[in-house]
Formats: sequence, structure tokens, C-alpha cells
Amino acid sequence: MKGTRTSATARAVTAGTVMLAWLALLWLLEGVDMATGNSLDTYGVSPREVPELADVVPSAFLHSGWEHVASNSVPLLVLGFIAALGGIRRFAAVVLVVIVTAGLGVWLTAPPDTVTLGASGVVFGLFGYLLVRGFVDRRPLDVVIGVIIAAVYGSLLWGVLPTDSGISWQGHLFGLIGGVAAAFFLRRPRRPRTYVTV
Repeated sequence: MKGTRTSATARAVTAGTVMLAWLALLWLLEGVDMATGNSLDTYGVSPREVPELADVVPSAFLHSGWEHVASNSVPLLVLGFIAALGGIRRFAAVVLVVIVTAGLGVWLTAPPDTVTLGASGVVFGLFGYLLVRGFVDRRPLDVVIGVIIAAVYGSLLWGVLPTDSGISWQGHLFGLIGGVAAAFFLRRPRRPRTYVTV
């Protein structure tokens, strides 16, 4: 029992450290961007330009101002922390799937002459991942966590609709798709059943 508590505490500390470091990086990058006249914004994704594929990953770590990074920080911290409790390697794989799916989706479908950047695709991806993870893995506790997350953050789903031309609903939608896909791609192997006769 004591070993289980110690293990859970260690996972929580690791998850918290990773997420706080991630947020610190996002704020640092925005500080650098502001101090250099928004020079980092060029690493956002411009659609259907082949060289822009190199910006799919960095675009997820950049923002278009303090308000933008602030709006993503709390949901990213909360959802990322919960997802990272399941293990850092698995969490990193989920995030990679989400970033690539969201970035490619934006590259393929965003309007011409736009530049898309921000961590909201990751936020939507983590939301989608946590929402379905418990059902995919058949883990009752994770199902309960998914239901709670749906109740708290369910309004996020409005973000996949094209309601504001200044917000990338494409990034939100494909981030959500990436998170759901990651839950299936990275599902935990099921333990073989032992059959006994009586």
C-alpha cells in the first residue's frame, strides 16, 4: 500500500514538473517573440506550402500575444497533467500524434494567406484523448475521469465550429481528431484472461 502511494506521488510530481516546464517554455518563447518584433511568428503554419511542413511542430509552441498564451495555459496545464499521470513516454507519444495531426490538418485545410500557431490544437487533442481513453482501454477509473472532463470542458467542442475567422477551428478540429486517434493507436494491451474449470 505504501509503495503504491509512493509511486502515485512520484507520477504526480513528474507530471506536474513536465507541465510547469512546458508552460514556462511557452511563456518564454512568447517573451522572445515580443522582444524581437514577433520574429517567431514566421514559424506558424501557412497552408499548402511544402516548406511550411517543417513548421508543423514548432507552431504548437508559439502564440500571437500574451492573451493568446494565457488562454491556453490553464486548460493545457490541467489536461496535460491528467494525461501525463499515465506515464511520460505515453504522454509524449500522445502529444506528438496530436501536434502532427493538428498541424497537417491546418496545412491542408486552412484558408490561403493565413498563419496558424498556438497550443490550442494540443488542448483539444488532450481533451479528446482523455474523453475516450477509458472506453478504449476499458478502465473504469479513466471512464469516470473522461466523464468529469466532459462536464468541465465540454464547451470546448464549440471551438471546432467555424464561428470566428480569427480562430483556427481547423487546428481545434484536427487536434481533437488526433487525440481520439492517439487513444486508439496507443491503447494499453489487455491482460490475457485465465480460464478455470469447475
